Amino acid sequence: MIGQDKREALKRRMVSLGILEDDLIERFIRGTGHGGQKINKTSSCVYLQHQPSGIEIKCQAQRSREMNRFLARREICDRIEEIEKGRRSKRQQQIEKIRRQKRRRSRRQRQRDVVLKRQHGQKKELRRKPGGEES
Repeated sequence: MIGQDKREALKRRMVSLGILEDDLIERFIRGTGHGGQKINKTSSCVYLQHQPSGIEIKCQAQRSREMNRFLARREICDRIEEIEKGRRSKRQQQIEKIRRQKRRRSRRQRQRDVVLKRQHGQKKELRRKPGGEES
């Protein structure tokens, strides 16, 4: 359950960003994905649209409708703040970080890695005890 202090903080944030409850269109729809019969029966997924900006959010992160309402409003605030301040959100930074990690390395980078591996192997070879085979 969401505490009263968190609700108040969200309301203050919405007011500071100029988001009015009257500007939001809220609908409860059935969720998608895993969950079987339960998710097909309940309408706990929240669809929230901010009319002035046209931002649409669908939130079904939790099983509770109230929690999803809270999370959807928080996401609307994040998006509008991102647009107004012109900065990337933490979520966007995380997506870009993963994209960089998955990106294939260039041929030059792969060649450089092989050279470094060989140098490291030679350094380890020098650490071996002289004279013969190991058992």
